[in-house]
Amino acid sequence: MSTVSLPRTSGVLLHPTSLPSPYGIGDLGREAYHFVDFLEKAGQHLWQILPLTHTGFGDSPYQSFSAFAGQPLLISPEHLVKLGLLRQEDLYTCPQTDPGHVDYGTIIPWKTALLKTAYEQFLTMEASGLFADYQEFCIKNASWLDDYALFMAIKDLNGGISWLDWDEEYRKPTKEAKETFHKNLKKEAGFYRFIQFIFFLEWMELKNYANTHKVRIIGDIPIFVSMDSADVWANQHLFQLDTKGFPTSVAGVPPDYFSATGQLWGNPLYDWDAHEQEGYAWWISRIENQLHSLDILRIDHFRGFEVYWSIPYGEETAINGKWVKGPNKKLFSAIKKALGDELPIIAEDLGVITEEVEALRDAFAFPGMKVLQFAFEDLGESSFLPHNFSSPNCVCYTGTHDNDTTRGWFETLREDCRKKTRQYLNMGEYDSISYYMVRACLASIAAYAIFPVQDILDVGKDGRMNTPGAASGNWSWRFKKGALSDDLAEELKELSRLYGRY
Repeated sequence: MSTVSLPRTSGVLLHPTSLPSPYGIGDLGREAYHFVDFLEKAGQHLWQILPLTHTGFGDSPYQSFSAFAGQPLLISPEHLVKLGLLRQEDLYTCPQTDPGHVDYGTIIPWKTALLKTAYEQFLTMEASGLFADYQEFCIKNASWLDDYALFMAIKDLNGGISWLDWDEEYRKPTKEAKETFHKNLKKEAGFYRFIQFIFFLEWMELKNYANTHKVRIIGDIPIFVSMDSADVWANQHLFQLDTKGFPTSVAGVPPDYFSATGQLWGNPLYDWDAHEQEGYAWWISRIENQLHSLDILRIDHFRGFEVYWSIPYGEETAINGKWVKGPNKKLFSAIKKALGDELPIIAEDLGVITEEVEALRDAFAFPGMKVLQFAFEDLGESSFLPHNFSSPNCVCYTGTHDNDTTRGWFETLREDCRKKTRQYLNMGEYDSISYYMVRACLASIAAYAIFPVQDILDVGKDGRMNTPGAASGNWSWRFKKGALSDDLAEELKELSRLYGRY
């Protein structure tokens, strides 16, 4: 068994879309830098985000067009002005939206048009240093960028429909056909290369700023990729698909805490034998790509590597699935061999976790997760209660993006469970549950203590980021400019110092 010693520290969970911005959605511009400044003032050294990928239908960061490509909606319009790609007056057309929520239906078309205007200007700058940097980026990232850019260009050509509904020549192209598509769609695919260049230019500058201010970024990836993605389209042999490209079985989880009928995610399942035959090259590339852009990586649904829930394609719920063995240690052994022994990975090990899953997690010394809200759902003992944490090699959360905010959760908790919570936390009837849960998180033996920004702001149920199983109304919450005050930073800093995390 591997061993690891993580520094005792803490931080905040906040996806960049939730940042304040006058342009309808949080981005990688000035407010992201102000958030890093707040973390530094507050004595916090971790910033956890959700997947940064290019989201597809439903706007979920866990369903994207590529496991490698960045989210164009996070590109800062003001930065495009600084680069000379837009005029300041181009930004005046931004539609008015609620500063507390993202209206994706309004913002996506506006920002897409803005990026296309920037691209047209960029095409006139071939002699510039920016264009030279772009060419270097394209060469360095060709292994995923070429397929992604072509996939998106063909998708636009087909009116945005799923690649499963494209004509055969596009759905299962030969090598020669792809070369022809690249020539015919050079400008259209170039747009998607351009937005990825700008995204990663902005992101790496922000990450470097955070690191300089002693803040490390914890990223997040889902174990599975989207069916309607460049990953599946370009690597059909690596997934459980039929001869036409349709999945034979799809991913999900059986009935659990979040849903009585389980969760039918619909993602295609990996053909792990095919991955093994290629030395897990696709997975190694994916992890390497992420660890270049992040400091630490959380892998969602870690148990799927040991055993995954396979649901026949066409089922309406996840109930009629079955457990199938995954790659287990072989995958991570291959990743370690390729990328080094010290893999800064957090295993999302929530739900019904077996001894085999724990053994896989512990074999590579990946820290697991402890969510405090789960500790008080009933009156019995729980492994999520801080006095039952068996090792510091874990990450303690008040709640995650899939939970209600702590205040919203507490308001709907059974009265007897609320009483237990107050007694355990030694809080009065009218005290702030958010404050006491954050304090308990910091006080725990867990090496990392992380809390959503909603909890340090004591936001109610309106601040919930995601409700698993709900098809709409997710991923839209934003906090307003000025909410993260100096007084709040000082309070958080004092708590962190009190519990040895500063």
